[in-house]
Amino acid sequence: MQTQVWLAILSLTGVLLGGGLSYLVQTSVQRRTERTERRRLAAERAEARREEQLDLLRQFIRVAQQAERAAEDRDDSAPSWKAAALDALDELWVCERMIHVLFASSLHSLARAYVQALDHVLWQELDGGSLWDHLRGPKVAFLDAARDELSAPLDLKGS
Repeated sequence: MQTQVWLAILSLTGVLLGGGLSYLVQTSVQRRTERTERRRLAAERAEARREEQLDLLRQFIRVAQQAERAAEDRDDSAPSWKAAALDALDELWVCERMIHVLFASSLHSLARAYVQALDHVLWQELDGGSLWDHLRGPKVAFLDAARDELSAPLDLKGS
């Protein structure tokens, strides 16, 4: 009878040990799967953010070009010129604010300086130099910083 009790206890111990090990392995696999899923989702969010940033930069550059074109045509003085210039500047200011939301403050500062330079060449008389001389510095600084921002590795944690 004592042998049967020991066999029952050993059998029960084996079942408990097997169940415990099975639980540990299952929990470990589950944690690893959850971690992998979190990384995948973070990568997807980072990539979506990068696409959103790229679209915003494309829009900003397109509208800045429209403002530059309007500045070139400034002497036209037709009512349609002023409307086109106002529309371009309004859209530029919206893009500048979105750059503030989606990018680091350093890029936002450069975007703001570029928009202010465009605003200046549209509405103010230039103190010597050409339109392009006035825009070249802020434009190149912004474009260089935008390129550097997009070249940076994706941030998988912060998205």
